[in-house]
Amino acid sequence: MKNRKFKRVIITGITGSGGSYLADYIADNHPGTAVHGISRWHSTSSGKNLALCRGRVTLHECDLLDFKSVLDTVRAVRPDGIFHIASHANVRASFATPLAVLNNNVMGTANLFEAVRASGANPVIQLCSTSEVYGQVEKKDVPISEECRFRPASPYAVSKAAQDLLGYTYFANYGMKVIRTRMFAYLNPRRADLFATSFAMQVARIEAGLQKTLLHGNLDSTRTLIDVRDAMASYWAAMNRCEFGQAYNIGGTTVIKVGEFLALLKKLAKCPVPSKPDPKLFRPTDVTLQIPDVRKFARQTGWKPRYSFKDSVAFLLEHCRAEVAREAGR
Repeated sequence: MKNRKFKRVIITGITGSGGSYLADYIADNHPGTAVHGISRWHSTSSGKNLALCRGRVTLHECDLLDFKSVLDTVRAVRPDGIFHIASHANVRASFATPLAVLNNNVMGTANLFEAVRASGANPVIQLCSTSEVYGQVEKKDVPISEECRFRPASPYAVSKAAQDLLGYTYFANYGMKVIRTRMFAYLNPRRADLFATSFAMQVARIEAGLQKTLLHGNLDSTRTLIDVRDAMASYWAAMNRCEFGQAYNIGGTTVIKVGEFLALLKKLAKCPVPSKPDPKLFRPTDVTLQIPDVRKFARQTGWKPRYSFKDSVAFLLEHCRAEVAREAGR
């Protein structure tokens, strides 16, 4: 399949951690594509997360829960591509605020799809789903293929399963060009609620004398990890080469337990890092085995990660140490 060409794209959730890295990637690597982003008026992260591509993206005040603002934005931009990244994505927090997460993620996606239909636009839509839709899989289903049934284990996972199914429904019934990507775990320095970022930030704070003990939740979960920069490049590859209506797993090949990752960071730390479990960091139900089969995506796109696991960990620690240095200097 030949690469598709895009003149104008919209990134929902552009001021968030994943959306901002995607904006960085497109601005740096595809300057012929105009990048527009949806940002809610009360978003507090736009200046910080978009620092590297400020001036190369156009922001639109828009709330996905307000249908008119979504429709107005789609009509104004007339995108030929939409990356739907926006979500309430904190799995543990979704147990405390399930209705807010379900309403935001499901109805925000429905509003976006309906706005596209009402506008008369016909963009390619990359729908950012997640490995969480598979839930706690059985060992016989590992590595997890796209045919593995959904067993969502959290309100967040339920909301993403609904998004995923909405994507297929709008493709099947309305002919919309929806591509579903199910991303497995990745290292994202701008997202503090991920276990890897939380660990690295706490290591940096302990090194700086701002914290005494690292707090953690379940250390027995097994994950594969890739670099956020590779993850965002994979979204571009999906938009360019994947088939409409299909779902694709995306993930890394480095298999590691959460506890092993913590041990690695302790080894890289500049001082001893004591740690202990914090009951507040344990989920009521946890997903402990997430190893993807990514052959379908690799065959379709030819995508491969560029960054080694060592490079990704160094990138994460460098970011966290810089953040802590700024905090200490205030």
